[in-house]
Amino acid sequence: MKVAALALLAGSAAAFAPASTGKASTALNANFIEGTRALPFGSSPDTLDGSLPGDVGFDPIGFSTSSFASFNNPLYVEGDFMTDLEWLREAELAHGRIAQLAVVGFIWPGLFGTFPGVEDLGGVDAYSELNPFKALTTVPEAAIYQIIGGMAWFEYRRITLIKEQGKNRVVGDIGIGYPGAFNPFNLNYSPEEYAEKQLQEIKHCRLAMIAAFGLICQAANSGTDVVSQLAPAFSAPEYVSKAGYFLPQGI
Repeated sequence: MKVAALALLAGSAAAFAPASTGKASTALNANFIEGTRALPFGSSPDTLDGSLPGDVGFDPIGFSTSSFASFNNPLYVEGDFMTDLEWLREAELAHGRIAQLAVVGFIWPGLFGTFPGVEDLGGVDAYSELNPFKALTTVPEAAIYQIIGGMAWFEYRRITLIKEQGKNRVVGDIGIGYPGAFNPFNLNYSPEEYAEKQLQEIKHCRLAMIAAFGLICQAANSGTDVVSQLAPAFSAPEYVSKAGYFLPQGI
């Protein structure tokens, strides 16, 4: 759990690179076009014009046709705000980045172990619980506050930049890992390389959200950590090695 907290707070500079500099338009009266690049069947709204990285026309419910940017949004300023499609991508990146850190937090302790605890802060075994749900009741409250504080800081930073950048918002930018901002790894990509990094990030975000949902369900259902379940999943029961088990009795 301690490692999960550290992973959540630290993250990676590449993971928080902004997602798009191009602009995409959103029309409420969208037309649906038959055929998508995501599926061999179905249709997609013409609001998905391919201007955002990872846009393959997959929107069966039609989220991209709605005015989400202004809906119950205290940050919205008419004429000086992101488009509806960019606002949805902002949310997708925010959730996907948290999901990536969550997946690391689920898997890392089981593979590499946890940090030792402190006797005065929950005991020496405070971080030894590998099931993340049970760990919430064993770790010191300070560890939980670390996670909440780290998330709150990143969210505050993101909201601040949304207000400052207005309609020129660089979607996903939180001022880390982007040239001109806090860039400890000196990341400096060509436009082609940067476009590829944007595509890689959104793919990882989407995969991580699915993975995090599966890990949460599995941990809640099994009552144990995910890693300890991998070995039994790939092992054969003892009766498989007994040929007689598959033959009729008496032969």
